[in-house]
Amino acid sequence: MTRLILASQSPARTKLLTDAGIRHDVLVSDVDEDAVQAKYGVTDAHDTALLLARAKAEAVAALPEAEGALVIGCDSVFEFDGESHGKPYTAEVARERMLRMSGSQGVLHTGHWLVDCRDTAADVEDDATDETTDGTGATVGAVASAEVHFAEMSTYDIDAYIATGEPLHCAGSFTIDGLGGAFIRKVDGDPHAVVGLSISTLRDLLVHANVGITELWDNDEQ
Repeated sequence: MTRLILASQSPARTKLLTDAGIRHDVLVSDVDEDAVQAKYGVTDAHDTALLLARAKAEAVAALPEAEGALVIGCDSVFEFDGESHGKPYTAEVARERMLRMSGSQGVLHTGHWLVDCRDTAADVEDDATDETTDGTGATVGAVASAEVHFAEMSTYDIDAYIATGEPLHCAGSFTIDGLGGAFIRKVDGDPHAVVGLSISTLRDLLVHANVGITELWDNDEQ
């Protein structure tokens, strides 16, 4: 049975996989996002999302618990007015961003990186057994992007939303699958990318590991 590990602590990502019937475990990386960005000097939102997704996936793939599994790492970065926005963390930053976003639009980029940690033929070539190996050694990534259009938001709406605490730990200061969905007028692109993990992009990446997404379906939940 093929194991998939999600290298993310995001409840939205694991819920998305669960709702899609995809069997998975969660193993959180200890990647310092600021340090990774400083090391590579990446500022473009698209490239930053991919860089951080790779860093998370590779950090988890290096752990003993990931042996024999596929690891998927994800990270989301919101691009607005040519600037990259991650999590705001404070109410002041969230409020400033949302006042600007009101009635406007931006692009949410979600990076995905897949690492195949299963044994390959090369890993066992000196072994005298006839053990079958499925690993490909694949380490591949892709970015799924979607343009998000926001409704006009009053200062009351913004302050009430921030008071819930929801936007403080979300890329771009909003969610689509929670309270923030009330302020999103439309999405051009994959809505799953806005949640934080594109199922169709995951399917495409799995091809590089010779795995069909249906192999990961939890048939007990169907």
